[in-house]
Amino acid sequence: MKVGIIGLPQTGKKTLFQILSGNEIKEPSKAFKPIPGSADILDSRFNKLVEMYDPKKNVRARIDLVLLPKIENETISKGEIFRDIADMDAICHVVRAFQDDAIYHAQGSVDSKRDFEMVNSELIMHDQIFVEKRIERLETMVKKIKDEDQQKELVLMNKLKDILETEKPLRLIELTDDEGKMIRSYPFITRKKMVIAVNVSEEDLENEALLSSFKQSCETLDIEVMLVSAKVEAEIALLDTQEEKDEFLEGLGIKQTALESLTRLCLKSLNLISFFTVGKDEVRQWLVRKGAKAPKAAGVIHSDLERGFIRAEVFKYNDLMEQGSEAELKKAGRIYVQGRDYVVEDGDILNIRFSV
Repeated sequence: MKVGIIGLPQTGKKTLFQILSGNEIKEPSKAFKPIPGSADILDSRFNKLVEMYDPKKNVRARIDLVLLPKIENETISKGEIFRDIADMDAICHVVRAFQDDAIYHAQGSVDSKRDFEMVNSELIMHDQIFVEKRIERLETMVKKIKDEDQQKELVLMNKLKDILETEKPLRLIELTDDEGKMIRSYPFITRKKMVIAVNVSEEDLENEALLSSFKQSCETLDIEVMLVSAKVEAEIALLDTQEEKDEFLEGLGIKQTALESLTRLCLKSLNLISFFTVGKDEVRQWLVRKGAKAPKAAGVIHSDLERGFIRAEVFKYNDLMEQGSEAELKKAGRIYVQGRDYVVEDGDILNIRFSV
């Protein structure tokens, strides 16, 4: 599952990618090529579990990130940027809202809403051009041969064209299973979930007015939005210990790093949730599709666990924090035995019983 990071030049997307992935980008020759990486899921619950169990080993879950070429006239005219985006499972669009005279802006001035809308329009236009070409071709084919499947697709394409002409993304349309299959292989960009990371200065991290202005636009487009300061996150990344990082955040009046919020929103856009396995040997975070049942989650750990699934012992992260230990959870009757139909919830701690 890949999240593509996109944006105009000089928005801070490369800085965010480097902090998240730990990949330092030095080669300007790669400016027009996607750069792959992966990022730890930053989750304070994981940190608390490691503190509690003090395991020999701890493993965070990770997601794949891809830094895509900057969106500018050259990459748009070549069209490769759209093929790169179409290959992603979700999109993180970094929008510049910080002022810095030393860093140029491609449009001559900083206007985050203008830039957000401009990029959105380019993505919608890409899908619109594809739909119009497909409609032309289908109309020609249907005139020659009355094919029922092609006629159904033509109806669907006109339906997609109608919404794109209102400058709305295709993710707003509810499709039937058959309609979804018809377009599964097509390079639609606006069907993908999107996260907007508004890159602000330190002073604007708590700018509710700015966040609210974006939310008004984004909610109607099914887009998640958050504020992040790449400069602040870079400073936090340089600190050696978690204690130093916590003190730095406390000094700014921030409860968690923006990167933790960003990775959570990326998970949400991919329709993934976290669950944990814990013990003195290992504390580990796992990812599974939202709505997955216990055997499927067991299969994420190992295929044998899914194949031989018997039951899952489940307890909730919040319950564990409240009671302080598994022993106290047992006394309180808050460790539950669940069968094959149990739907795993975000933050569940699982112990799988199996036999193969």
